[in-house]
Amino acid sequence: MGKNKLKKFAQNDTFANLVQPTRDELLEGFALKGNWNKDFFENDQPIVLELGCGKGEYSVGLAERFPNKNFVGVDIKGARLWAGASTALVNNLTNVGFLRTQIELLEHCFAPGEISEIWVTFPDPQIKFRRAKHRLTAPLFLNRYQRLLQPDGVVHLKTDSEFLHGYTHGVLEILGYPIEEAYHDIDFQLPDVPDHVLHAITTHYEKLFRKKGKTITYIRWRFS
Repeated sequence: MGKNKLKKFAQNDTFANLVQPTRDELLEGFALKGNWNKDFFENDQPIVLELGCGKGEYSVGLAERFPNKNFVGVDIKGARLWAGASTALVNNLTNVGFLRTQIELLEHCFAPGEISEIWVTFPDPQIKFRRAKHRLTAPLFLNRYQRLLQPDGVVHLKTDSEFLHGYTHGVLEILGYPIEEAYHDIDFQLPDVPDHVLHAITTHYEKLFRKKGKTITYIRWRFS
């Protein structure tokens, strides 16, 4: 492991806006579960998750645009989370935090109904059939999201993967979850809305995908 990563990991331990529970801590009863507003954000604003947040660009960007909401970026990569956590601290953003954990353990981190909104941004599409259950919009994950979300909670998927976009669209239709908005190409279908949240915030990976000429897709849905 490089010295730079070790330095970031050491700094992560000092960041008040980055929570890094062990697996045992989660399984034995995580103190913040059900208490994020009271004990972490110290307010009663709605909580929004970004799953697979990487360097946290979307979490930070959303926090800047929506100061009346709280945001939690979730990822397992500590070196990536360092970037988002440090940026938030430099910019004095108190309505965004980061959680280092596996997405499979979300229900040990948050209580049912504790979340108002979920963003899934540029996840690995897991194209191979044997990896289907690992897709972040597979039915197993959708069930988890539904349990964590408030009754009127919303989920967003932003991805460069036409495969994952189509797969998710099909799963939602089969399960009967209402799709509120869907674009196969946000640049083509939303060209005259430059300040739209889908255009205004771009992640490291989105920039890489755009350089390769990939189109960016989007779906928003609810579970009721």
